[in-house]
Amino acid sequence: MGYFLLAALLGVLLRAFVVAPMPIQMNYRFIVHTHSHIALLGWVYSALTSLLYYVFLRKQELNGKYKRIFWFTQFCLIGMLFTFPFQGYALFSIIFSTLFLIASYWFTGFFLKHVPKSVKDTNAYRCIAVSLWFMVGSSVGPWALGPIMTLLGPESIWYRLAIYFYLHFQYNGWMILALIGLFIHILEAHGFKMSSKTFKIFFWNAALGIILSVFLSALWTGPNLLLYLLGGAGAILQLIALVVLVRFCYENRSGLTSVLTKMQYGMLILVAVLLCAKMMLQLLSTFPYFANLAATILDFTVGYLHWTFLGVISLGLFFVLEYFRMIKLTRVSYAIYLMGFVFTEVLIFYKGMAAWLRWPLVDGYLKYLAIGSVLIPIAIILILWQSNTKVKRIDN
Repeated sequence: MGYFLLAALLGVLLRAFVVAPMPIQMNYRFIVHTHSHIALLGWVYSALTSLLYYVFLRKQELNGKYKRIFWFTQFCLIGMLFTFPFQGYALFSIIFSTLFLIASYWFTGFFLKHVPKSVKDTNAYRCIAVSLWFMVGSSVGPWALGPIMTLLGPESIWYRLAIYFYLHFQYNGWMILALIGLFIHILEAHGFKMSSKTFKIFFWNAALGIILSVFLSALWTGPNLLLYLLGGAGAILQLIALVVLVRFCYENRSGLTSVLTKMQYGMLILVAVLLCAKMMLQLLSTFPYFANLAATILDFTVGYLHWTFLGVISLGLFFVLEYFRMIKLTRVSYAIYLMGFVFTEVLIFYKGMAAWLRWPLVDGYLKYLAIGSVLIPIAIILILWQSNTKVKRIDN
């Protein structure tokens, strides 16, 4: 949560760049790199790996081994935090980023090796294991950047494709699928288990959909029809998987309302709605006109990424962390976070629509966007303060 606060404050700083003079000299792109790395790796990666250890491994005598992985990971993150703002992608930031990839491989091997055999027979584990392999696979993108920059230069389309490949398998393959795996674990812990047939339909549609939809990241290059068809197939398969999961939850809604608090249940519905909207946007981007629109209007891309990260993934993490009582989420902090998320998303997408349809921008737009962004770190500070004083974890 501390990393999330840092990422949110850096986001406010980025928005303030264009509305107020900065007291110190800073490079905008360097701050963007810092913001994205601390958000994805500091907040989401740390939260997910901590949850995986807490939920599946904490009862074994592995604390010493896990601490070594944990603190090595923190060393890498702190290294990135103190190098990216001053040099962007350069020697030392690349060293720490590379070490972080090694740390992620270390954790993956550690987790897969030590998970109890009883857990390996669950549907939750199958989702989580594949999500970890997607995370490992996503690292092909960063590893490829060095040769691409050396041989083709940063202006090559392969440079952007390598980054999009990494982001796709991070967001869709690792983060969202791991969250779904944790949610399925919660369901299974309360006796709500999918039949073997239902789970296979969900699992294979989700996994194949994630793999095929990577081609959506390449549609901005104007490729041949085959890539559009493959990307579209991936988007449809992911939608089918989501429908199967939502239908299962709907059929067990009375049981879910008895094991979740009213806020947790409402948060679960909101995450499902946001995820469905994300999938529909993916499907829309398979059409050449909209693929070109998303590539040429940056605000649509930024809005989509924030929708996924601040909406689907971060709210999904809030749900799981709140369920296991690792954080305390009150109505006030939750409402402030949602206000910040909705307000900034509306403004970002509005600017994209204005560029597309030639609408006029509201006077003071950038100032309103900066002010709206402040709500998110305020909410995180409240969550941190309330969690520190009120939380008591459960051990079931």
